[in-house]
Amino acid sequence: MLRAVRVLLPLACLPLLLLTACGNEKVVVSAPEPRRPAPDRAELQDRAEALGLAPELVYVTESPGFTLARQSVGVYGADGFSSAYWSRKSGAQILLLVDRGTMTAESCPRQPVGQGGGGSVTCERDGDAWYRSSGGQHEYAVLAAGHVVRISGDTTRVDRDVLHAASEAARRPTTAELDGLLPHPPHGGPVERGDLPPVGDGAPNNEVGTTG
Repeated sequence: MLRAVRVLLPLACLPLLLLTACGNEKVVVSAPEPRRPAPDRAELQDRAEALGLAPELVYVTESPGFTLARQSVGVYGADGFSSAYWSRKSGAQILLLVDRGTMTAESCPRQPVGQGGGGSVTCERDGDAWYRSSGGQHEYAVLAAGHVVRISGDTTRVDRDVLHAASEAARRPTTAELDGLLPHPPHGGPVERGDLPPVGDGAPNNEVGTTG
């Protein structure tokens, strides 16, 4: 079962305008900028579908020291979801993939780990999830209703315990979290994307000589 946890989103800084008049030390503080009204679920669904995402396949997770790279948010497969979380300290990345389907003892070895390309796959049952590894990548795969949530990373940079905790933290976002996750369309133009992390491009592995 997926266990819900709280994901903290960045708080907008309220600008303060400090004006000092000559001679009387008068300080004037401007009023906070009005908050944008929270969108309804229909608007959020439209934004998700504009990216090619099935809204019910959008997930978030949480892992200490890792931050969502908003530029990495995108489509996986036909209408599944993908995103990457990165560590500013180590540069390590955790990849979150959600796609339709299921995973059994028979099909597990035939499905790629992470973004694939690593050769044979080993599978180990761990509670309600599968722990899988292949070609320097490992992941936890959690079965949900009609889809599979996968959390993967490099075996040399992301510990198994970190992946396990992130898989247990994976859940569907709240309305406010989904609003912060999905790009905002700027006045009818193309969907605006978030910034890339300082290193890499949001892919799960940016090492020289690797794919993905």
